[in-house]
Amino acid sequence: MTAPDVIVGFPELSATVVRARLLAAHDRFWDTDHRALHDPVWFHQFGGFGALAMSADDEDVGYLLGAVTADGLAYLHVLAVRDDRRGTGLEQRLGDWFDQLAISIGARFVQAVARPDDTAAVAFHTALGATGHPSSDHAGPGEDRVVLTRALPRR
Repeated sequence: MTAPDVIVGFPELSATVVRARLLAAHDRFWDTDHRALHDPVWFHQFGGFGALAMSADDEDVGYLLGAVTADGLAYLHVLAVRDDRRGTGLEQRLGDWFDQLAISIGARFVQAVARPDDTAAVAFHTALGATGHPSSDHAGPGEDRVVLTRALPRR
């Protein structure tokens, strides 16, 4: 039996190195080009809310980018799991890690935004209890999105 993947918060890592590694391995995590979602601000300024899942042999197998606002909204920007680790529960573990961090600093809700045709993302968040609402022109003219929101338990 292999050792379980370990989730490490970005503050314990080099933001520049992690971002470069994840972008270099982009195609192992994504079926379409999502490089634009990896602005350096998610690793440097908001890195305290990010996490990297690493295998026992120190391979990057999943990651999460997010932030928590002052008014108690936890925004889950990106959650990605490498192609050979999907369906292993790692997605849920990363989501739980973020939820616990968000709750610890007073967040009351988690929100994610997805393209309407990203059925995997919509299904993932819906399975966690999120309710999706269409948002026309959310990302600009003709760029509709689904805004998925769910409540977090109170501490």
